[in-house]
Amino acid sequence: MKTILILGATGGVGGETAAAMLRHGWRVRAMARTVPQAAGDLEWVRGDALERTAVLDAARDVDAILHAVNPPGYRDWDRLVMPMIENSITAARASGARLALPGTIYNYDPRETPVARPDSSQRPNTHKGRIRAAMEQRIAESGVRAIILRAGNFFGPRPGNNWLSQAMVKPGQPVRSILNPATPGVGHAWAYLPDLAETFARLLDREAVLPHFARYHFAGTWDADGMLIADAIRGASQAPSLPVRRMPWALLRLIGLFNVSLRETARMRQFWRHPLALDNESLVAEIGAEPHTPLDQAMTATLAALGCLPATTANIDDQAA
Repeated sequence: MKTILILGATGGVGGETAAAMLRHGWRVRAMARTVPQAAGDLEWVRGDALERTAVLDAARDVDAILHAVNPPGYRDWDRLVMPMIENSITAARASGARLALPGTIYNYDPRETPVARPDSSQRPNTHKGRIRAAMEQRIAESGVRAIILRAGNFFGPRPGNNWLSQAMVKPGQPVRSILNPATPGVGHAWAYLPDLAETFARLLDREAVLPHFARYHFAGTWDADGMLIADAIRGASQAPSLPVRRMPWALLRLIGLFNVSLRETARMRQFWRHPLALDNESLVAEIGAEPHTPLDQAMTATLAALGCLPATTANIDDQAA
């Protein structure tokens, strides 16, 4: 039985990947600053991704390390992100494990890259994008075996730092309106986290035969006109007339003068004004068809877990499953 260490197992990507790896027969060791009371089938260890000794200790005798931890929002990225990835690289080198990183579209400039392949030039023009590109470059330079799996904006049953649960709807409340960051007629890539996690599991099952430094793209769900996700929220809520409001980008820029998180959020507008799709040809060649949950099922599961659906709606979906 192989073992994976997951940094960020209490988050969206980390939590879903932990569940997927268990399904694939892996032993899962999860490190967190606060260990949940309900440990389940995970082997929890207490530690901080910023403490190198803690990461090294947790990574002893593991076969893979998933680096799925980020500072909340955009605060302190300059100071925290690179030290954390450096600790994971050091642990991967010491244990001989393969390092896996969930990547993003922010490495690219959507104004010049409408379709991104894993080897497309990275010329990020946002603060977060430059840091994400620097993380990947550092992994490449380190010489450790690695997998980078880039995907669009996340959504899924676990709340986290994503547009759907932090902007479009309000967790814990029925959906009364939808705040849509998309531009009408402009496509956008989304990634349902359970499908992304299953993809990580299939790649890691084959990690021994993958390239030393492997990069793939997860195509996910393509919202061709900027309304597909909003309409899916309407459908899951059984409220086809739910009002859809536009994101107040100008207000975000104004408030961003005094708030770092909102300032960086406002800079992400270009990814909603210009389409950027991810080419998954090399991923399909490696694992076969990309895991894909039908959008209506994915959105219903997401909103039910976020506490945004009436109990009757959630129960009907459970009975149908």
